[in-house]
Amino acid sequence: MAKLPGDVSETIWRLKRQLADVIENARAAEFALFNIFGETERTIVYLDDLQSVAEQATDRFSQLSSLQIRIFNVQPHVPTDMLELVMQSIANTEARLPALEQSIQEIKTEWELL
Repeated sequence: MAKLPGDVSETIWRLKRQLADVIENARAAEFALFNIFGETERTIVYLDDLQSVAEQATDRFSQLSSLQIRIFNVQPHVPTDMLELVMQSIANTEARLPALEQSIQEIKTEWELL
């Protein structure tokens, strides 16, 4: 099995943990918003936004997992193009994560779901 450099591998696991937290927090906020206020003209936009955040985080989590699996099956070394794809995915995820987390926080604040 091919191995990624240790710091790259740890970064992937850290990002997957953060993405899992985003998914969980978005779904929890969505559930709370729906249970407290229902589905109204005013809440539907926020419910859709929370669903979108969870879906984006899920897609990124799946992408990182798929890359890991592909690398686990490569022998004997990780090809350069695959490593570049991993690094690009990491950079994109690191750039997007704060916005996803902020979206959840803003909705929770707006609806006093804290």
